[in-house]
Amino acid sequence: MTQKNNPRNGVMINPDDVTMLLIDHQSGLFNLVKDIPVPDLRRNVIALAKVATLLKIPVITTASVPDGPNGPLIPEIHQFAPHAKYVARQGQINAWDMPTFVKAIEETKRQTLVIAGTLTSVCLAFPTVSARAAGYKVYAVVDASGNWSKMATDLTLARIVQAGAIPIDTLALISEVQQTWNRPNALDFANIFADHMMPNYRLLMESYDKAQSVVRKGRETVLDAVKAAKS
Repeated sequence: MTQKNNPRNGVMINPDDVTMLLIDHQSGLFNLVKDIPVPDLRRNVIALAKVATLLKIPVITTASVPDGPNGPLIPEIHQFAPHAKYVARQGQINAWDMPTFVKAIEETKRQTLVIAGTLTSVCLAFPTVSARAAGYKVYAVVDASGNWSKMATDLTLARIVQAGAIPIDTLALISEVQQTWNRPNALDFANIFADHMMPNYRLLMESYDKAQSVVRKGRETVLDAVKAAKS
């Protein structure tokens, strides 16, 4: 592989240098989300948890006053990323203000952070700006975050870009860390796309499977026109 096309040359995301921060994806806060359908938001967060497990990417989670109206973290995060480390906070709104949260990040010894959080303009934005100030490269996964209005999200994107963070969507993030279809677990990635971001991708997979079945077993429906063409 030439240096120009090397995905680890600092231009593309190196999955071996990534720590994923999933911040405040809580059932109560999801009730406030207006800029993305909540089922889509939930599916995207689950997709991130699954790909982190596939690629052995460290995951750090936290919640904002989960024993209050903000509610608990959605359970799928730790279900699909059982290696994730949960860091409790003591009321801090900005997760970066919790020393044990920052320490957990530092202990991974990785310099690229993939961050998603709800609400976007607070739980994503504040740690993103703080991480950039601390020298981390930050990718903010916008559609795995939810906000109270589209206007607030637009303003937040302007703020984090000014701070040097890189906005990205879930599909692009997963594709970038996947790097290639030429890998033993390629089907696992395809299933994540089909189950979460692109339901129609399942149709492509089904059509392909059927075409392969015809090659192996022959046609299921033998039409008179097909018989005539072969005779």
